[in-house]
Amino acid sequence: MREVNPIKDVKKIRRVKRLMLKDKNYRDLLMFTLGINAGLRISDILAMEWCDLLYKGKGIKDEVRVKEKKTGKTKIFPLNGAVKKAIEMYLQNVQIKELNTYTFESRKRTQDGKAKPISRIAAWQSINKYCKRAGIEQNVGTHTLRKTFGYHQYKSGTDIAMLQKMLNHSSPQVTLRYIGIEREKLNARYKAVEL
Repeated sequence: MREVNPIKDVKKIRRVKRLMLKDKNYRDLLMFTLGINAGLRISDILAMEWCDLLYKGKGIKDEVRVKEKKTGKTKIFPLNGAVKKAIEMYLQNVQIKELNTYTFESRKRTQDGKAKPISRIAAWQSINKYCKRAGIEQNVGTHTLRKTFGYHQYKSGTDIAMLQKMLNHSSPQVTLRYIGIEREKLNARYKAVEL
């Protein structure tokens, strides 16, 4: 598996979102927006049901509670305006039969007829397609979303200890390496000395 990096250029992030809007791909717009604003792993995003995002009266929740598949820990986070707007757009274009159905539902069904969420591969294909169309040439994968969240949190001033906690990492060094900051600092040091 190839290493993926965060999308560091905010203009390219906006370009990806504009392309999804142009294609009226509101499902993938929500998946992308949620990923870059919540820092969830793709497995946790794809496992989300409408009841995780909406109240019974169909209003959008202010805060979401997700049990992480990898760690088993419960992550609680607020939904920001960008995510709420993406949810609203998706809601206007999808029929929800029950709140206990997957937000990112696949056409595929289980043997007993229940819906499945889209696969990690389908999520990767969509994210990769839109990123390439937006001019992002680096390796892109589903983890790009989570790394993008971490990178921009760090660059906007989030303390490394806080970011470590947000991403559920074991140490600040792991977090810095994960979001590509360690590599940036090393490269800067190499370039700083010219003999």
